[in-house]
Amino acid sequence: MRNALIAAWTRERLYAVLDHYLAALVARDPTKVDWAPMVRATENNVELAISDGLWGTITGRGDYDLRFADCTTGQVGLFTTVHETQHDSAMALRIGVNGQDAITEVEMLIVRQVDEALVFPNPRFEPKPAFDGAIPIDKRMTRERLRAIADGYFSTLEQNDGQLFTRFHPDCERVENGVQTTNNPDFPLVNAHLGCEEQFRMGYYRYDDRLRGRRFPLIDEERGLVFAHGFIDHCGRLAHYKLTDGTEIESHIRRPHSFYMSELFRIEEDAIRQIEANFITVPYHMPSPWDGITGHRP
Repeated sequence: MRNALIAAWTRERLYAVLDHYLAALVARDPTKVDWAPMVRATENNVELAISDGLWGTITGRGDYDLRFADCTTGQVGLFTTVHETQHDSAMALRIGVNGQDAITEVEMLIVRQVDEALVFPNPRFEPKPAFDGAIPIDKRMTRERLRAIADGYFSTLEQNDGQLFTRFHPDCERVENGVQTTNNPDFPLVNAHLGCEEQFRMGYYRYDDRLRGRRFPLIDEERGLVFAHGFIDHCGRLAHYKLTDGTEIESHIRRPHSFYMSELFRIEEDAIRQIEANFITVPYHMPSPWDGITGHRP
């Protein structure tokens, strides 16, 4: 997950690679991309040939453009939407480049709701001011600290029983698959009217058995952003459980099930301020190809 050849990447340089890739993708022409000699590429957690998948079906891209970059490791990321003829889908994209700005890695997660059993109602893809702007230099955290805070979020979510293993900003909000799932009484889950910290302190996510395959390939220190990937596994055996206030509720996942996710955290003053997540259902305990693939020639 790290480029062997270190170079002085800049945000502008990495964004230029991203824009060039997106233009080629919308044109359905992978020959327009500057590929490295060996490339690792996945779509929805499956390794595909460069020209397969979205390359053959995309008909356009939406205006939503939440981008970020890691100038230390040569990684650039994006949350956007794509059109595939009749349907619009949320997409999270990560690209890795080498010292010559040739693309070595592509990881795409496309939320095609038409294929999903769990459909998020009325998604809205619009700018979020909390993600904008640089963190003041005197308040920036180390890469290790930023990663630990993001990882603490996953540890809090795993077998959630009310304990917190990370800190939340008082104004923390979370958007999943284009829908706000905190402080949103219109969302169908019973805890959606609460804020980030309150949801976890109540222990709503007890049915999340395991947060595995955690990866943190992109850390944008200047903007306090961590881009992470992983899986949430549910064994489906938990029928009823009590919240920390004693309320008994029923688990809504009663079958073996896994989510594959891409998640972006904005971290300010040691606390999570904003979360953007895309996730899809994958086969139960599906492994990550990023744990073993070695790449192929374009």
